[in-house]
Amino acid sequence: MQIKEIMTWGVECIDPNATLQEAAQKMRQLDVGSLPVCGDNDRLVGMITDRDITVRAVADGQDPYATRIGDVMTANIVYCFDDQNVDEAARLMEENQIRRLVVLDRNKRMIGIVSLGDLAVDVGDEHLVGQALEAVSEPAAPRR
Repeated sequence: MQIKEIMTWGVECIDPNATLQEAAQKMRQLDVGSLPVCGDNDRLVGMITDRDITVRAVADGQDPYATRIGDVMTANIVYCFDDQNVDEAARLMEENQIRRLVVLDRNKRMIGIVSLGDLAVDVGDEHLVGQALEAVSEPAAPRR
């Protein structure tokens, strides 16, 4: 089964020059915890999460009305292509301990997102999903 068969299409992007407050409003409006950040021509440049806003910005005392998304977003994004097999997406999630992947077409334009939940609901391979969930859920080593 290919990613395009189970992914969520029509995902909205936010511009890297938007403020954290704008990102938080858009997350609330869409009822999501993350937004892809796209620059010119819908090219993916990063991802901003509710955790990025809280831990990288608010905890450091940055002004959410003035701080730009590009200053706190995660820039190195793990992605997959829409024509890849779902097994490959699960492997990427496992290796990178992430719960969602941005989906690109072969022109590297963002076209959707696939989540661990999509794999669980739409694929029906309990072993594949269980293995991915276990790897994603492994706690990081505590800092001491």
